[in-house]
Amino acid sequence: MNWGVFEGLLSGVNKYSTAFGRIWLSLVFIFRLLVYVVAAERVWSDDHKDFDCNTRQPGCTNVCYDHFFPVSHIRLWALQLIFVTCPSLLVIMHVAYREAKEQRLREVGGDSYRCIYPNPGKKRGGLWWTYLLSLIFKAGVDVVFLYIFYRFYRNYTLPRVVKCELPPCPNVVDCFISRPTEKNIFTLFMVVTACICVVLSLVEAAYLIGKR
Repeated sequence: MNWGVFEGLLSGVNKYSTAFGRIWLSLVFIFRLLVYVVAAERVWSDDHKDFDCNTRQPGCTNVCYDHFFPVSHIRLWALQLIFVTCPSLLVIMHVAYREAKEQRLREVGGDSYRCIYPNPGKKRGGLWWTYLLSLIFKAGVDVVFLYIFYRFYRNYTLPRVVKCELPPCPNVVDCFISRPTEKNIFTLFMVVTACICVVLSLVEAAYLIGKR
């Protein structure tokens, strides 16, 4: 990954964000993205390999694993982080569009040119709506993924032992999840940080509306 490009994107997002937006971005980058890359991926790297069932029936372990882990935590978190950060880039693109339009009109108008956007990054008009909708979208994405996690993994926790009786298992078998306590700690951490991000997005949206 090119960290220079990523740093430039973060700088652009920070430049056009409010104080609440900067806190949100720091929380996402430090407590969600870095935790995901540095620690969470390694914790779930052996989840399928170390999912053991007390049977030697071919296919039983794979079927039980697919039943209890329909979608991996890691893949869901990756999708969540992608969807939750995209709206911030739309704000940068909108500002870039304003700057390009201003430059084009300046070249065409010459001496008679009249400035349309004295400050292209100022949240007025269409940019205000883009920024507000991005906040609502970010909060909505986090809420949807929190619901998906709750539906797949009740109470956001994993049991130490699960009982499976799906074919081709010969009978009810016990299956053991690898490192459930550690996984539960990381899951709850990501859930709490997502809830904080939702609150920050809603507070920032209320701040924008109140300021206007």
